[in-house]
Amino acid sequence: MTETAAAAGLAGIKYIVAVASGKGGVGKSTTAVNLALAFAANGQAAGLLDADIYGPSQAKMLGLGEDVRPRIVDQKYMKPVRAHGIGSMSMGYLATDNTPMVWRGPMAGGALIQMLEQTLWGDLDILVVDMPPGTGDIQLTLAQKAAVSGSVIVTTPQDIALLDARKGIEMFRKVNIPVLGIVENMAMHICSNCGHAEPIFGEGGGAKVASEYQVPVLGSLPLDRRIREETDSGTPTMARDPQGPLAAEYRGIARKVWAALEKLDGSGPVIVFE
Repeated sequence: MTETAAAAGLAGIKYIVAVASGKGGVGKSTTAVNLALAFAANGQAAGLLDADIYGPSQAKMLGLGEDVRPRIVDQKYMKPVRAHGIGSMSMGYLATDNTPMVWRGPMAGGALIQMLEQTLWGDLDILVVDMPPGTGDIQLTLAQKAAVSGSVIVTTPQDIALLDARKGIEMFRKVNIPVLGIVENMAMHICSNCGHAEPIFGEGGGAKVASEYQVPVLGSLPLDRRIREETDSGTPTMARDPQGPLAAEYRGIARKVWAALEKLDGSGPVIVFE
């Protein structure tokens, strides 16, 4: 095996964590990018894989233009594209914003395998994988092709989102990937004018699902327009305001995920289903 081939793929990655949701629109990709940046801020070497083949968003969230492409090595391998201190790979670097991926499941799965195995990730403490919403081919391909260390489920307190969060947990159960915990997004809206706090999407839902499945709530993020604005502008909250209260919440989630992963290394699964 050549030195380049040895550096490609997943051999140098300690942990792989899938950030997933049962449905779209709950802030999964925003959570994934800020979580990857939070690991880096906590001192871990982190990478980010955008596994949403049909709707890649991480290139934009990291502030990278449509013309950005990964550097090709030996006509076979790809160098991760770096931004804000982390390396990333996404279909967004391999196609234009206006080019839809009109592919059947096996083709999308093949693209995911290529990004996994032909990217020169190097030595990473953790690779965060931004999963597509739902429980389909990509999720199964990742479970089969990579030793995923654990998963993080992102949901909102809304009842419909919680129904789909349960499906996501059950999916990871079926493929024997531990669920490390739940991140409750858009949990509370705080008025920027008067400071009034209101649970627009309901309250306590994330804690209820976590209790049902005996997993922790890793953190709770407010419905704060800064998170949306900063991510849309290509400078996620962890990069824009690394010492602010929102960044502190993401860093806290990252610390809890890291502690759960280390616990898995030493004492078996975090969650046991019967």
